[in-house]
Order: sequence, then C-alpha cells, then structure tokens
Amino acid sequence: MSTKLSVNLNAVAMLRNRRDLPWPSVTHLGRIALQAGAHGLTVHPRPDQRHIRFSDLPDLRALIDDEFPEAEFNIEGYPTDEFLDLVERIEPEQVTLVPDDPSQATSDHGWDFRKLHNDLAPIVERLNRKGMRVSLFADGDGDEESVALAKATGAARIELYTGPYGGCHDDSDRAAKELELLGKTADAAKALGLGVNAGHDLTVANLPALVRRVPHLAEVSIGHGLTADALEYGMKETVRRFVEACRG
Repeated sequence: MSTKLSVNLNAVAMLRNRRDLPWPSVTHLGRIALQAGAHGLTVHPRPDQRHIRFSDLPDLRALIDDEFPEAEFNIEGYPTDEFLDLVERIEPEQVTLVPDDPSQATSDHGWDFRKLHNDLAPIVERLNRKGMRVSLFADGDGDEESVALAKATGAARIELYTGPYGGCHDDSDRAAKELELLGKTADAAKALGLGVNAGHDLTVANLPALVRRVPHLAEVSIGHGLTADALEYGMKETVRRFVEACRG
C-alpha cells in the first residue's frame, strides 16, 4: 500500500495569526498542497485558537468538498464536549483524538489506554455513528497490550507518536532503536486489524525509513517540518518531496 500524506496547516495558521491580516491563507496553501498531490489536510483547533481558528474549518471543509472531493479532512483534538460538537458540525472524514491538555504547546504523548480505554470507547462509538473514522494518538513504544486496548475502544486506527524518533535527527543509533519500537507497535496493530497512521517531527530525511519499516502505514500527518521546508522550496515542491518520501 502507498502511504498517504496529510498536510497539517497549524504552523501556517500560527504564522498568519502573528498579524491581524488574512495572509498566509490556510485555505490557499491547503489548495496548493492538494493540487501538488497531498491526500488530505489536518488541523488541530485548540480552545485558545492560537493557530487554526474555528472560522477556518468551514472554509477548509468547503475547499475539499468543492474542489478535491477525493481528499480527506482530518481534525485532531482532545475530546471535550465542545470539540465533539465541533467535529459533528464540520464532519471530517477522520477525527484523531489526542490526550494533551489544551495548554500544551503541542501533542507529546499518546493515550494511557490501560487507564482510559473504557472512557474512550463511548466517544469513539459516538463518532463512529456519525460516519467519521477515529484514530487514537498512541505511543510507539512497542507495548502490545496497549495496542490491544486501543483496538477494544472501537477505533479504526492509531496514530503513532513519532516525536522520539524525529528527535533523533543527530543520533542514528538511537533513531534505529526508536524506529524498531515504532515498527513493533505498528506490527501489533496490523495483527489486530487496526490501521496505522503516524505523525510528529517527520521530515523528508527520516520518513523513508519509517515507511520501509512499516509498509502498511496508511497515512502521515506532517506540519512543522513540511512548513519549514516550504519556506525554502515553496509549498508545491515541498509537498512533492514529501509525497516522494512517502514511497520509501
């Protein structure tokens, strides 16, 4: 299978929000990304709207519906009642549930499935009933029991938190160890019929090795590294480079 690329627009929105101006436009850059071959767009609308604003969501939904009907919209967030109401209004193809506190700078750990799988199950069921695929943010630490508990919630996929792997950009030995842990986690998910996504600190340099180790990787969601490259190469060329990297 071919790993698909979802472009996370949070960093673009954060740059826009530094000024009370309409540029850079997340919708415009989302359009460029989809035209260049991205499979979908990802956003994480936090309560403080410090990057993606709630007002961005209908525009991005309309962009996909009107111009790229084969693409997918993925909305990430902590499952408060407000967040669940939001995604039910916008109807993304995928909802990625993350365990981070709204005050965190970024997601930096997966769910504690041993402690919270019973709490997550009714939330997953609620979203499943609305026809949205649910992915749960998970540590890529090789914990097979945790993966089984994630599967028991009724979620269709897990998203491997690849931050520790991405943080090894200057330590190849440690990167190899982190990659194997991610692979072991993904293998356990596949054995249970659970789909696998991945995201956090992935780059053109470290993505091919991940795809080779996890050939059944369904999707990667990439924002910070992709946006950084877009400053150098432009969004169109950057997406092309990341799509190529997704081939391993």
